[in-house]
Amino acid sequence: MEFLSFLITGLGLGSVYAIIALGYTMVYGIAKMLNFAHGDVIMVGSYVAFFMVAQFNLPGVVAIFASVLVCTLLGVLIERLAYKPLREASTLSVLITAIGVSYFLQNGAQILWGTDTKIFPNVFDLGTISLFDNQLHISVLTLVTIVICIVIIVALTLFINKTKTGKAMRACSEDKATAQLMGISVDKTISITFAIGSGLAAIASILLCSTYPAVNPTLGSMPGIKAFTAAVFGGIGSISGAFVGGLLLGILETLAKAYISSQMSDAIVFLVLIIVLLIKPTGLLGKEISEKV
Repeated sequence: MEFLSFLITGLGLGSVYAIIALGYTMVYGIAKMLNFAHGDVIMVGSYVAFFMVAQFNLPGVVAIFASVLVCTLLGVLIERLAYKPLREASTLSVLITAIGVSYFLQNGAQILWGTDTKIFPNVFDLGTISLFDNQLHISVLTLVTIVICIVIIVALTLFINKTKTGKAMRACSEDKATAQLMGISVDKTISITFAIGSGLAAIASILLCSTYPAVNPTLGSMPGIKAFTAAVFGGIGSISGAFVGGLLLGILETLAKAYISSQMSDAIVFLVLIIVLLIKPTGLLGKEISEKV
């Protein structure tokens, strides 16, 4: 029963990583860039939700909508101001800009809200479920997190495959120049991608802070890095890869903390990533793309 409990906890944590990883994988798949400021959008979303509940005493549902709205607008703003002017720039220039945006958001949060860690209010007090004669206790929030992740993955897959905007995203992912010749607005499509990814980051921030109730300016750094690791692990650019990579990373981290060492868990996670990439450089579900010269 102990192993099953750790497994379910790992699935819950992995679901959060998967939701965050979707932002990385969508932006990379369409814009072919790594948005390392994505983790700090999570931080902003957590602060918005915190103030909505703790300062204004608003319901948790209102806090969720406010967080999603602010993060969505922030994602579009970051893309317009920081990344759009560098559309034709080198990969190194875009990478340095992304790191700069990340530090800008972190330092801005320190100036606005201070460096002290704030306790995130218990917005979703859902309790636990006891099974097998009280031998197994499962947090309802963990189950809700897993369900939300599955719903998001299914909805996003249907959106990408069935809607006009989703098909435009797939076209831009394949060839931006050809997509533009076919009448697709590449700039608009990339902005929508950033908006969706940032909105998902807000949802992930609330789920994360509900499980680990601490908010500070560097909140999104480690989850962001781990979610990026999950995206690479599963195959960056693939929605299903982000999902599988996130779940596996969450399970691996939880089991490593439980059975090996809580201090070495992060090192073990990254070691497994290195081994996987040595065997399959494109990730578990990534596809190798050959370029004609």
